[in-house]
Amino acid sequence: MEKRIGTVIIYVGDRQTAPQLNEVLSRHADIIICRQGFPRKEYSLISVVFEGTTDQIGSLTGQLGRIKGIEVKSALLKTQENCQLLTTNC
Repeated sequence: MEKRIGTVIIYVGDRQTAPQLNEVLSRHADIIICRQGFPRKEYSLISVVFEGTTDQIGSLTGQLGRIKGIEVKSALLKTQENCQLLTTNC
């Protein structure tokens, strides 16, 4: 199956969900390239860059989206194998 490169922005409105969030991210560690957190007083943002199949990515974002107090938004690109440059429209 074709792989995609993508990113997901995770809005964490309830810090009590952190253990659930980390558990889901750990289960999908094989597709995660980079993770960056932005803690704020009232909420946190986490940016994750990943590479995987659409099934793997759907599993990750679906599980995250089911956690109460979390919102998820993702964007996907084709891999470089299918694109000359990631900045071009492929």
